[in-house]
Amino acid sequence: MTVPPALDPRRWWADAVSADRLLLAAKTAVAAALAWYLAPFVPFAQSEYSYYAPLGVLVSMYPTVARSASSGVQALVGLALGIGLGLGSLAVVGTGLPRIVAVAVVILIGVLLAGVRALGVGRDWVAIAALFVLLLGGADPDGYSSSYLMTMAFGVLVGVVVNLVVVPPLRVGRADDRLTRLRDALGAALDRMADALAGHAFDPEAARAATEGLTATLADVREEVDLADESRRYNPRGRRLHAPRDLGRRRLDALTGTADATRELVAALTRLTAGPDADTRLPDDARRALAAAVRAVSRLVTTPPEPEGTAAQLHEADTALAAYTQRLRRLDADDEPLDGWEAAVALRRVIAACGPFSDPDADTGAR
Repeated sequence: MTVPPALDPRRWWADAVSADRLLLAAKTAVAAALAWYLAPFVPFAQSEYSYYAPLGVLVSMYPTVARSASSGVQALVGLALGIGLGLGSLAVVGTGLPRIVAVAVVILIGVLLAGVRALGVGRDWVAIAALFVLLLGGADPDGYSSSYLMTMAFGVLVGVVVNLVVVPPLRVGRADDRLTRLRDALGAALDRMADALAGHAFDPEAARAATEGLTATLADVREEVDLADESRRYNPRGRRLHAPRDLGRRRLDALTGTADATRELVAALTRLTAGPDADTRLPDDARRALAAAVRAVSRLVTTPPEPEGTAAQLHEADTALAAYTQRLRRLDADDEPLDGWEAAVALRRVIAACGPFSDPDADTGAR
C-alpha cells in the first residue's frame, strides 16, 4: 500500500529538519532570548511582563521577511483590539456585571471579530488578549495592558529585525529546483508515452497514474513558487539576483498548461488506442508520426527556458506535429480519427505553453 506524501512520516521528518527550518528555528531561539533579555528596558512597560517579548518573537518569525513584518503588524492590531475589548469589559464589571458574564461576552465579541479576514493572523489574538486583560489585569489593568502591548511589540520588532539581518530567507533557488524537477518529470512522462505508443504498448492506467502524480506535485511546486516570490520582498539578498522577479511564475504557468494538456493527451490516446480497430484508425505511419511528435514535444518541455535553445526545440516540435497532422489528412474521411486530432490539439497546447520562452526579447535568466 502506497502512503500518500502528506501522510508519510519520512516526509514530516524531512520537512522538520530541512536547512530552511533549522535556520528559522535557530534564529527564532536567538531572537526570543534576546527579546527576553532586553525587555526590562522597554519604555512604558513593567519588567515583570518581560515574558511577553519572546511571545512577540514567535508571532513574527516566519519563513520570509515580508510575512514576518505583515504577520507581526497584524498580530499587534489584533492585540490592540483585544486589549481595548478587555478594558471595556473591566469597566462594565466595575458597574456590577458578574465577571462570568463579562468572560462570556468578551469571548463572544472576540470570536466575532476573529471573522474579519483583514486582520490576518491578528484575528486569533483578539479574544485571547481581551481574556488576558479581563482575568489577569488585576488592580492595575492600564499598566498591565500597556506592558502587554509594548512588550509584545518589542518582541515583534526583534523578530523582524533578526529575520531581516541574519541570513534573510530567500526561497528562489529551492523553487527553481522544484520547477526543474517538475519539468523533467513531465518530459519523462511524455517520453514514456511516446515509447509505448510507438511499440503498440500504450497503457492508459499507467499514463493516467503518472499524470495524477504530477498534479499533486504541481500543487506543492505552486506553494514553493509563492514562497519564493514572497521571500524576495524587502529582502536585500533578493536584489542581487539576476533572474527576473516573475520568471518562476511564468515557468509555473507554462508547466501548469503543459500538465493540463498532458492529461488531455492521455485521454485522447486512451480512446485512440482502444478497441480492436485501433490499428485501422491509427495506421503505423500515423502512429510513428504521433510518437515522434510526442517525443519532440517532450524535448521542448525539458529544454531550459532560454530563447536560443527553446526556439530550436520549438521549431522541431512544430515540424514533428505538422508531419503527424499531414498523415491524418491522408486518411479517408470515414477513417479519420477525431481522437487523433484531439491528440494534436493537446500537443499544440504544450507547444503554446512553452512558446513565450523562445522570445529573444524576454528576459529569462534561467537554467
